[in-house]
Amino acid sequence: MRQPSKLSLDAHERLKAELRIRGSSLAQISRDLGVSDSALSLVGKGYHRSRRIEKALADAIGSTPEALFPDRYRGDEP
Repeated sequence: MRQPSKLSLDAHERLKAELRIRGSSLAQISRDLGVSDSALSLVGKGYHRSRRIEKALADAIGSTPEALFPDRYRGDEP
């Protein structure tokens, strides 16, 4: 399991705030995807990877996974 950095945890809080501003939430996205709330939190905090969840989070705030999670998309992972 990955260990999130302080920056990852701060980014997760900013993500939640951005979702609230846009009228959504992690809970809403988890329902839409049919996954648990904790799955979204684990991905958002950097404990786990899921390209599907990363894309759904990025889409929800009008971004891309690469922009939302730059440390995960440095080209060194398949």
